Amino acid sequence: MTLANGTLTKELNARSRTLVDGDNRAAARAMLKAVGYDDEALAKPLIGVANTWTEIGPCNFHLRKLAADVKAGIRAAGATPLEFNTISINDAITMGTEGMKASLISREIIADSIELVARANMLDGVIALAACDKTIPGAAMALIRLDLPALLLYGGSILPGNYEGEEVDIVSVFEAIGARAKGHLSAEELRAIEDVACPGPGACGGQFTANTMATMVQIMGICPMGMADVPAEDPAKADVAYRAGEMMMQLLESDLRTSKIITRNALENAIASAAATAGSTNAVLHTLAFAREAGIPFTIDDIEAISRRTPVIADMRPTGRYMALHLYRAGGVPLLAQRMLAGGYLDGDALTVTGQTLAETAADAIETPGQDVVRPLTNPIKESGGLVILKGNLAPQGCVVKLKGDEPDHHRGPARIFEREEDAMAAVQHGQIVPNDVVVIRNEGPVGGPGMREMLSVTAAIVGQGLGPSVMLLTDGRFSGGTRGLMIGHIAPEAALGGPIGLLQEGDIVEVQVKERRLDALLSEAELQARRASWRPAQANYVSGVMAKYAKLVSQADDGAVTL
Repeated sequence: MTLANGTLTKELNARSRTLVDGDNRAAARAMLKAVGYDDEALAKPLIGVANTWTEIGPCNFHLRKLAADVKAGIRAAGATPLEFNTISINDAITMGTEGMKASLISREIIADSIELVARANMLDGVIALAACDKTIPGAAMALIRLDLPALLLYGGSILPGNYEGEEVDIVSVFEAIGARAKGHLSAEELRAIEDVACPGPGACGGQFTANTMATMVQIMGICPMGMADVPAEDPAKADVAYRAGEMMMQLLESDLRTSKIITRNALENAIASAAATAGSTNAVLHTLAFAREAGIPFTIDDIEAISRRTPVIADMRPTGRYMALHLYRAGGVPLLAQRMLAGGYLDGDALTVTGQTLAETAADAIETPGQDVVRPLTNPIKESGGLVILKGNLAPQGCVVKLKGDEPDHHRGPARIFEREEDAMAAVQHGQIVPNDVVVIRNEGPVGGPGMREMLSVTAAIVGQGLGPSVMLLTDGRFSGGTRGLMIGHIAPEAALGGPIGLLQEGDIVEVQVKERRLDALLSEAELQARRASWRPAQANYVSGVMAKYAKLVSQADDGAVTL
């Protein structure tokens, strides 16, 4: 609210006055003036711009420019932006190495650091710029904790590459690695795919974790509807960022805090959107984390119920045909929301950061004639959602499998035991995995890894060898994207804590029954008890530093792997 003389009422900058008002705050003002802020700027609401920029990988590489556009919008609306940065770990770069263990751990550090900077500097509001797998949920967790007028802006998807007239992405490279190991591709062909798969800035183009989370934060209401859809290198992204900056004054004037947006209904909406797009299984992990941060009762059983009643209507990679760019051109997440609302799969009354309800934000969605990315409700890809929770004697607290509809609903085969991802990858590349095998990768959970490494490189290599439909994979780490076939992750409790996956032996028969939601080792309870009595925990991989600290604090996957 602005007075007749052009000054702002105190209500809009009440928090930051503690930092910069009065004679006793002269030293603070002096420090801020040293970097370019003057008295006029410091008299306005102070808005944090939490940036996750890095030049290690394409996902967040362009966020410096995007931040400049956001800050221009904040200034135009009458507030003062203060940009700060936090970390980012690129999953696709670190995949298959020890470095990947840092990925999920980074989610907590991102949330912690944004929260700390905003609290320390008494910011009146926050805009978080995020783009890759863990920066989006990490930023959202921080905004939930802070409960300020705030919004999240997704940096946007990468554009697809082109190889011999076909669109390719990062999964194409992982699959090509498997094909090369099998002798189906030459070294030159692999390099040619590598060279074109990622043509510029932006997050991975399929419905992997980044684009799944970008869909969810729009449906959940913390990111303005449609803004996340615009690709990273689309000229319209600068305007989106500017408008997001301008919105902060509206949020301050209405005192629209995160707690009014992130409700149980919002979480249910978010999971429904992940199910409808056959999105990443990490949607389960991160939504449980959001619920824990917000103090909202929400379990994997709730997620299973939502997914079971939600059809898959978006035909997205890696299990489908299309990338985020194609969804944007078809009508984007607004079209998806509009269709799901028409079927009663979303709560349209949920409030969003725009001040409108979800139904109001989707009302003007425009469907591109002839598009087939988002199916009509009368012709779904699958009658129930892509996120399925299994339980059984191997996963008494649950595990997650992503299904699009063409996977087998039953598998029984011998366990092939690997104590770390590298050993499993070596076995795949040396042709030691055969049809009907159950590849078990354990001691990769939240505590055991620590950090629940992503297993996309292993799954894609198996698919690249033509084994996707005939081999099942189990891990207490993560299979987020799924690449055709039964890839089951997030098994809780994990091996490092004595979970049943840690009791399996080479050759044990493992069975999954998707319709019955069961994952079991065909072993008697007496045999399991005998093995449990002789089980001893493996030596910790890290005894000091951030990895060891995380392992001591982290919860299990069915509780969001949070460090509360």
